[in-house]
Amino acid sequence: MAHFIKRLNQAIREKRAPVVVGLDPRVDQLPPQLMNFKASAHSHHADLAAAAYERFCFRIIDVVAPLVPAVKPQAAFFEELGPSGSQVLASVMRRAREAGLMVICDAKRGDIGSTAEAYARGYLAGADHNRTPWAADALTVNPYLGPDTLQPFVETAQDREAGIYVLVRTSNPGAAGFQDLVAEGRPHYRHVAAAVEQLARDTAGEESFGAVGAVVGATYPQELADLREAMPHTHFLVPGYGSQGGTAKDIAAAFNDEGLGAIVNSSRGIIFAYNRAPYKEQFGPDSWEAAVEAATRDMIADLAQHTPAGRLGQP
Repeated sequence: MAHFIKRLNQAIREKRAPVVVGLDPRVDQLPPQLMNFKASAHSHHADLAAAAYERFCFRIIDVVAPLVPAVKPQAAFFEELGPSGSQVLASVMRRAREAGLMVICDAKRGDIGSTAEAYARGYLAGADHNRTPWAADALTVNPYLGPDTLQPFVETAQDREAGIYVLVRTSNPGAAGFQDLVAEGRPHYRHVAAAVEQLARDTAGEESFGAVGAVVGATYPQELADLREAMPHTHFLVPGYGSQGGTAKDIAAAFNDEGLGAIVNSSRGIIFAYNRAPYKEQFGPDSWEAAVEAATRDMIADLAQHTPAGRLGQP
């Protein structure tokens, strides 16, 4: 087995793309042909939607697997559909692993003691995707119940060569409502950042970055730059690019000189590209997979042009 960051960096270098495609299916935005089926007398709307989600995500995985190192299923959109949605989440994660992709499950779990242990054991498969039903390489974690709640996730991640990404500075507009509150002379998110950096340092081993990473949004570029300086051993998962307004230039500071240190998420901007300009005019719903591929390639090129990610693969 190999350290989570070693596996992730190798995949990023091979694809020359620090990109994770978010799998956030929504019934009202799926290509029409995926919802073109008749309900049987015994079927439920949620079961039909779950089947459509599976087809949709499987096709996205097939399209992006040659281009990017990872996908990030958002658990909420699957869980919304109940048991059938949860089953599809598991099958999507396993399909992604079998396609050679790394999987970051965006479930934002966090709790105390044995409950946190159960979450960690259930989601974090790490290097061996057959180890758990959910088959995740990494999991997003909410730290706001206290530092002790992170420890079960850290221990499981280390044991299984998995990773976790702790919410530090999120990309949503209301993040400041709690995260910017000042305690002992500095914003609350900086206290979280300091704890995460220590855990990253402790779990780095021979790698430049630890198995404990941070979620840091693209929509706060100056804070992102400040956090990169304060967290040199912490790998960043960066949401907020594209549909939420973050640009490649906004996130350039997340990377080190080699183009490593961060992986940037895009969800709606890629998976529903067929429904927005310029891809809508070029492809349309009948060629939605081609729109997904084009949007993915455009994001990779954008990051290569405007961030140190352009140095990936260079001698």
